Amino acid sequence: MNITDANNNNTGESMSHRIPATPEGIAVAYVSLVLMALLPIFFGSIRSVKHHKDRIQQVKDTGEQPGTMSHKDAAMFPFIASAALSALYIFFKLFSKEYINLLLTGYFFILGVFALCHLASPVISSLVPAAIPKTPFHLKFTEGRGNHMRTLINYEFNSYDVICVLSCSLVGMWYIIEKHWIANNLFGIAFAINGVELLHLNKVVTGCILLCGLFVYDIFWVFGTNVMVTVAKSFEAPVKLIFPQDLLENGLSANNFAMLGLGDIVIPGIFIALLLRFDCSLKRNSKVYFYTTFVAYFLGLVATIFVMHLFKHAQPALLYLVPACIGAPLIVAHLRGDLPAMFLYEDHPSEKVQKKSQSSTTSSSDAVKVTQKNKKNK
Repeated sequence: MNITDANNNNTGESMSHRIPATPEGIAVAYVSLVLMALLPIFFGSIRSVKHHKDRIQQVKDTGEQPGTMSHKDAAMFPFIASAALSALYIFFKLFSKEYINLLLTGYFFILGVFALCHLASPVISSLVPAAIPKTPFHLKFTEGRGNHMRTLINYEFNSYDVICVLSCSLVGMWYIIEKHWIANNLFGIAFAINGVELLHLNKVVTGCILLCGLFVYDIFWVFGTNVMVTVAKSFEAPVKLIFPQDLLENGLSANNFAMLGLGDIVIPGIFIALLLRFDCSLKRNSKVYFYTTFVAYFLGLVATIFVMHLFKHAQPALLYLVPACIGAPLIVAHLRGDLPAMFLYEDHPSEKVQKKSQSSTTSSSDAVKVTQKNKKNK
C-alpha cells in the first residue's frame, strides 16, 4: 500500500539511476493517478448504497443476517496482511518470480474478467444488436440425491451475459500477452469499484480500528523495511494502478511508471462509502460526511504525492490518508452534534439492537397512550 515510481525494465533500479522524466510527464502521471483513485471511490460508494438496499431486502426475505467485520477482525487484519506480504516477499526471494507471476496472472485473469463484467454488463448489453435473441440459461450443479441433495452452483444468465464475458476476456488476453498498462488499469479500476461497492464495514468504529491498524502496517513495511516496495515492483498483477511518466515522450509504449496500490483506494474507499450510507440514513437530503471525507481523501493523496516527489522516496499513502479520512468526518460530526448518531449507526443492526429499538419504540408508544388517556380522564 504505497505510492511510488516503478520501472518495467529494471524493477530493482533506484530512482537516482534512471533517466529523469520531464516535469510535464510527471504532472500528467500524478494527475492521472489521482483521478483513477477518485473515480472508483466516488462511483463505488454510490453503487454501495444500492447494494446495501438489496442486502436489506435479502435479509427481510431470508431472515439471514449478512456476515460483517467485527472489531476483532478489523484489529487482526493488519497482522494477516503482514503475514501475506511476508510470504510473498519470501516466495519472490526463493523462487523465480516469472513462475509466481504466471500463476498469479491466471488467477487475476479470471477475477478481472468477472469484475469487469460486473461493471460493463449494462453497457455491453445495450450495444448488442436487437437481432441477437436474449436467450436465458440456468446453470445448476448439485451433490447427492433425494433429501440429501445439496445445491453447489445455481446461476442464471442469458446470451448477452455470454457476449459480455467474451468481450471482457479480450481485455484479459491483452493483459496476459502484452502486460500493457492500460489493460492493467482497466482491471485495477474494476477491482477498486467492485471492492468499494461490495465490501461493507458495518460500523464507523470498525472502520476506524481497521484504518488505524493499517496506518501502522503501512508505515512499518514502507519505512521500516524494503519488503513493501520489493513486492510491489515484483508483483505483476493488476493490484495497482500505474501510469507512465514518459507518456509524452514515448507514447503508449512508455515504461517509466508511477504507481498506486489498490489498497490505498479500496480501504479508505469502503470507509467513505460507509459514511455515504450514514448520510442516507440521516434522511437530510445532504451528503456532507461523504463529500467531506472524499475531499479529505483527495487532499491526503495530493500530500502523499507531494512528499514523495519532494524526498524522492516511496511513501506509505495511508500515513496521510488515514488521519485525513478519520479526522475530517469526526470534526464535522462534532460540530454538527452527530457524533453519537455516527458511532451508533450500523449498516445491519444486530438482533439485540433491533430488539432494543423495538422495545424503546413500544415503550414510547405506550407512554403516548397513557398521556392521551390521562388527558381524557381530566
